[in-house]
Amino acid sequence: MTQRELIAAVCARTALPDQTVREMLQVVVATIQDAVWDGDKVTINNFGSFYLAERKARAVATPETPAPPATRKYPKFAPAPYFEELVR
Repeated sequence: MTQRELIAAVCARTALPDQTVREMLQVVVATIQDAVWDGDKVTINNFGSFYLAERKARAVATPETPAPPATRKYPKFAPAPYFEELVR
C-alpha cells in the first residue's frame, strides 16, 4: 500500500477530506521521526513501537580499510504482540 492508497483508505473510512488526511499523516510521521531522532520511544497501542537502536562497531574485515566502522544509530520498529498475531 502506498501513501496515496493509505490516504484514500482513511478518507473512505472517516469521510474526511483528502487534504486533511494528507496533512494529518504528514504531521504524525514527522512527529514520530522527531521523537525517535531525539532518542524517545514512540509506542502505538496494538500496533508497535518505533525507537532508536545502535549498531556496535565491527572488526575490520579487509586490510584496505584502515579504521573500523564507527558505532551507528538507526531507527527500528518492533510490532506489538496483537499486531503480530493479526498478521499471522
